[in-house]
Amino acid sequence: MTTPRHEFYETEDKLTLSIFEKGADPEQVKITFEPRKFTYTYGDKSLVLEPLKGQIDTEKSGYTVGKVKIEVRFAKMALGRWGALTGDAPDPLASFPASSAPTSTTVRKQRKNWDGITSEILSQEKEVTSDQDPNAGGDAAVNEFFKKLYADADEDTRRAMMKSYSESGGTTLSTNWDEVKKAPVTVKPPEGSEWKKWAV
Repeated sequence: MTTPRHEFYETEDKLTLSIFEKGADPEQVKITFEPRKFTYTYGDKSLVLEPLKGQIDTEKSGYTVGKVKIEVRFAKMALGRWGALTGDAPDPLASFPASSAPTSTTVRKQRKNWDGITSEILSQEKEVTSDQDPNAGGDAAVNEFFKKLYADADEDTRRAMMKSYSESGGTTLSTNWDEVKKAPVTVKPPEGSEWKKWAV
């Protein structure tokens, strides 16, 4: 068995391995992914990487057979650069014995995929509508809330909203026409800031 020419590049969350094999038949390419081991065989060529420098997610890892090379994508379980394909660096995600919980220091050393965790939490949470909370969903939801408020309002309320908003430079929004119609609405900048008119 000979070892095929190969090279790799990586990012924090994945590593891409290129195995140079012209015109490889996808049916004949055999690849297996294990958490710390990768095996490739094609004809008389073989490449076994063990132990991998870090643990991989075998479900999210994959490969494509191209005309000049086979591109293998390793999905890293922990964020960070490996610097090499193999190595006996301690596996940060090695499973802990069931009897003992991980200590706080071990947990702190693990690199967590915060984006993945955030997405998971957000997908589990029930979406709050702008009717329940005007701040839900950011600016778009706030705009929707005010559009609905304006659309459902009577003529005086709409007049009050328009007058207070435009005269205060967007710092005040009132729905009380009796109060607003008496005088111009003053600018009320947020606390700690100062209102300045720009020369045009």
